[in-house]
Amino acid sequence: KAMGLTEDVTATMASTVWGWSRNGALTDKQISEAGLDPHNPAIRQAIDLAAEMLGFPRHLSQHVGGFVLTRERLDETVPILNGAMKDRTFIEWDKDDIDALGILKVDVLALGMLTAIRKAFDLIAHHHGRALTLANVPQDDPLVYDMLCKADSIGVFQVESRAQMSMLPRLHPRKFYDLVIEVAIVRPGPIQGDMVHPYLRRRSGEEKATFPSAELEAVLHKTLGVPLFQEQAMKIAIVAAGFTPDEADRLRRAMATFRHVGTIHTFRHKFIAGMVERGYERQFAERCFNQIEGFGEYGFPESHAASFALLVYVSAWIKCHYPDAFCAALLNSQPMGFYAPAQLVRDAREHGVEVRHPDINASDWDCTLARADDTAAKHCAVQIGLRLVGGLSTAHAEAIVEARGAGYGDLASLWKRSSVPLSVLERLADADVFRSLKLDRRQALWAVKGLDGGTGQTMAHSSVSQAAPLFAASESDDLFIEPAVDLLPMTLGEHVVHDYSAISLSLKAHPCAFFRDELKRRGIVTSAEHWNDRLTGRRVNVAGLVLVRQRPGTAKGVIFVTLEDETGIVNCVVWPKIFERFRRVVMTAQFLMVRGRIQREGLVSHVVAEDIVDLSAMLRTLGEGTATLAHTTREPKEGSWTPKSRDFH
Repeated sequence: KAMGLTEDVTATMASTVWGWSRNGALTDKQISEAGLDPHNPAIRQAIDLAAEMLGFPRHLSQHVGGFVLTRERLDETVPILNGAMKDRTFIEWDKDDIDALGILKVDVLALGMLTAIRKAFDLIAHHHGRALTLANVPQDDPLVYDMLCKADSIGVFQVESRAQMSMLPRLHPRKFYDLVIEVAIVRPGPIQGDMVHPYLRRRSGEEKATFPSAELEAVLHKTLGVPLFQEQAMKIAIVAAGFTPDEADRLRRAMATFRHVGTIHTFRHKFIAGMVERGYERQFAERCFNQIEGFGEYGFPESHAASFALLVYVSAWIKCHYPDAFCAALLNSQPMGFYAPAQLVRDAREHGVEVRHPDINASDWDCTLARADDTAAKHCAVQIGLRLVGGLSTAHAEAIVEARGAGYGDLASLWKRSSVPLSVLERLADADVFRSLKLDRRQALWAVKGLDGGTGQTMAHSSVSQAAPLFAASESDDLFIEPAVDLLPMTLGEHVVHDYSAISLSLKAHPCAFFRDELKRRGIVTSAEHWNDRLTGRRVNVAGLVLVRQRPGTAKGVIFVTLEDETGIVNCVVWPKIFERFRRVVMTAQFLMVRGRIQREGLVSHVVAEDIVDLSAMLRTLGEGTATLAHTTREPKEGSWTPKSRDFH
């Protein structure tokens, strides 16, 4: 914008960039693929200046808050500014400035999962009569570890990413300290330091853990001879390389400096020479330092990993035993985690939880729990709250809930009692929340349009004296009697499109289900079918909505794409050469077909992409009212939605 480029141009260029790095400047080819002229002076100048700014601070704070503590008044040392939020202040120094002056800084690290766990505990106490805290959740529950070993971890803190889901079946956690390892090992530091595979080989018994000295065995026995934590690196430096505690602390600080600007390399000579001097082989000493050097790419302290592992276990325990409360709590804590509400709801339904569409007479602002329709159901039903209705404010939702009493009988009473604007009713109608009033979204939108702004009644029931002045001169009331209208019913596909637009999910059907016949004609297998053992190692075509795109810094340019169809998810691996061929499609498509070979190791499966096709244009036919629900290759699971006559008119 500063260079005079319009928002559509800057948005187009931004959509071709993955993250940021010093090597992240756009090439002429990428600019041309975006439909822009790489030789345009304004575009060229903007790109060159943007490249120069890489590495500069992008925002004021990384943590939500914290404290800076000084012996004297802080404002006599550095100016204190008011933040944008009420009662928030900040100083313009960064952590390195504060450290150089010897000032104490305490960060407050906020975690969305803490909020979600608290809300889940409240729901469990209210609906299941069990009072839980972080301290009294039952420990060492084998069912929880069984669930994690199957990588059934969508929504679980820290272990819901594709990398963690791939690691869980391989690491096979069976006790709490295994989760500490799990949290720490899927990090750039251990990966860059080549610690992951040696640890897994030793854990599985393929390789024996060896220790060149008793001192190092004391430091590394818990992690099978592989340094995974910052504390271990410091102890190795002290006991094996002759560092003083002060030097070891400086090594720790160097390990905590990210983005290739650290000083850890300055310790190489002293570390290796110290180990050799104390009788260790140079090759072993160099390997030790290379592993420690990996911590410069983000190594975890053991205490930090243990704190995170506690939240991993507690969130997994809730998901395992109370998936209803887990789903509702996650929805009430958005935004957080890897997955959108649609995937959280799908996962809950696959775990036997009934989920209900938002409704004007049943939904509060937050998602709540209610008695399931199936009296034999193990779990409560999740009633989706009005918070998921896009553009609806908390104040308007609370006004509706507060005025509801025993329930609303019609739109007019809702409008009159809640006093919300008509625009709010239109938004709610588009979200299809008036089913309890016997109105689907199109009927509700029509009824809202007929409300008379002066009375809160429909035009069909208003009188001349209540009508707008323009029509008050009429001698006949018949002018205001609106004839009955037979509205064209919306198709199921149209409903699904509007559901995603209004509440970011649909309980009526999955978009891919409408195209299953066409996808089958193209030779595309479902997510469920791709797990068939006979397909291992073979080329297949898979397709689905794009859920997640990941490009970890340690993956050497590899892209991981997660696709979802009506039967589940498929993980795809896109190598750099394939990514460059299909860059724009991979980065922008909503609906992808991937052709590639299935690779499988135990419970870990992915498709290595060889060809990628953008199917996003197919999604537009859903909103055109021409798509019909195709036959699916999977029988509906217990608790999943199947069309019934009462669901649509």
